[in-house]
Amino acid sequence: MSTEADELKARLKKANAQATQAKMDLHDLSEDLPTGWENILAVAQRCHDTHATLMDLRKAVAAAADS
Repeated sequence: MSTEADELKARLKKANAQATQAKMDLHDLSEDLPTGWENILAVAQRCHDTHATLMDLRKAVAAAADS
């Protein structure tokens, strides 16, 4: 396995943890509504961005495994 593939897998693991945390933050915010409603857009955007990064990394890891 190449160093690039190992690096991608490490980045994927980190991104997965970040996406999971962002999901939990969004969930926690939703449970506390209407308290903290001002943070909905920021928390949702962070959740969206971390999951978009996660999906991109999953595709990159799959492509690296195929080559």
